[in-house]
Amino acid sequence: MSFQAYLDSVKDKTGKTPDDFRALAAEKGLVKSGEIVAWLKADYELGHGHANAIASTIVHADKRSASPEDLVVELFAGKKARWRTAYDTLAAQIARFGTDVAMVPNLTYVNVRRGTRKFAIVQPSSAERLDIGIKLKGVATGGRLEAAGSWNNMVSHRVRIADPAQIDAEVVAWLRQAYDAE
Repeated sequence: MSFQAYLDSVKDKTGKTPDDFRALAAEKGLVKSGEIVAWLKADYELGHGHANAIASTIVHADKRSASPEDLVVELFAGKKARWRTAYDTLAAQIARFGTDVAMVPNLTYVNVRRGTRKFAIVQPSSAERLDIGIKLKGVATGGRLEAAGSWNNMVSHRVRIADPAQIDAEVVAWLRQAYDAE
């Protein structure tokens, strides 16, 4: 489910937009993500993902209007800047999969989509590591390909990259397999 789909679903259920919730949270004096999520779950019976999406629009309201390139710049800023060249190289390789590939950044990672369907994510987790999440349903884990677990439930597998050279043909092949499955 895309971020926008979460927001649309919340509006369908509650009749309220993110701006409505932003005003209500301000009236209640809620500013921290955790307290906003708890309020939305309790008062509006939203699931965690939906409540988290609304909380994100409230807490990060200033960043919502940022361009995709600005979001990428911010993701790879500071100590995470060492991953920008590796990301750009990987994005160029993924773009060769087809004309329907889109790299869609958000505040914490880049969604990798085929049309409107996400098949992977790329997250600069720290100065020391880049994480690549891949949707590979039914594919066994092993070696560098581990279960995503609670790291991100939008993907089934994760590859932890500690050195840009680890983004190799094997990683690109897993990404291609996920793309082809969509």
